[in-house]
Amino acid sequence: MKICYTLILVFFIIVVKSQIGFDVMYEADYKLTYKDQTINAVTQEDAFALLINEKESYYKNMKKYIEDSLKYEKRINDRTDFREGIKYATDFSENIGTTNGKLYVTLQFSNKGFKYEESNHINWQLLNEFKRIGKYKCQKAVTKKYGRKWIVWFTEDIPFPFGPYKFNKLPGLILEAYDEKKEYIFSMYSFRKRKYFCRSANMQDKVTLVKKSKIFDYQRKEIADPNSYNKLITDPETLQFIMKKSQERARNYNPIELSIE
Repeated sequence: MKICYTLILVFFIIVVKSQIGFDVMYEADYKLTYKDQTINAVTQEDAFALLINEKESYYKNMKKYIEDSLKYEKRINDRTDFREGIKYATDFSENIGTTNGKLYVTLQFSNKGFKYEESNHINWQLLNEFKRIGKYKCQKAVTKKYGRKWIVWFTEDIPFPFGPYKFNKLPGLILEAYDEKKEYIFSMYSFRKRKYFCRSANMQDKVTLVKKSKIFDYQRKEIADPNSYNKLITDPETLQFIMKKSQERARNYNPIELSIE
């Protein structure tokens, strides 16, 4: 009986540890250049950290990575001044855990946390095309995923089957990834060895488990949600103008995923 309790305790510790942190061996950092509108799009940039160990990876927006580290260290909190908090605002709040079989995604909309799981399946076509990116020899691969055709360049010089966003399962780390229209372009700018347990990897402990289909169009709806502005703007004329613009933006919204699969 004592052995049974010990095993349960060990299992509980492992589960809790996996929920709140990540064992890091290497880190790859990526710049994303993107256009989130189909009309009059303005090119924007963001950055992401890909935390890696031998069996899995964890992908996180760089601003959220910094913000959550500061929250864990109690240097800032959820009541931090608005001007301080805006520094960490991003359109990409997803935390993506990648294992061989599944993708585990947590994200926030309207200060509410959600999570969903999806199968980790990508049908890659490897091409006999090569180029150098920095000091690495890279090979080209293509796939159709999430409503877009994606082109990636990976290197077997870094033998980890991971990459930015949800792209993985190639014989080496993905250094570049972009859709054929080049509306979303990921480029690795840093790769280095790390050895630590990132306790602030996932700070979203109060989340609702949902099907991916339930939140797929949530962001488009959120952009045009009048409740997002009613609390901040009291002038009716200004509110009407902003609502009109937000509805236009929602209609022209160009997310990274155009379809669920």
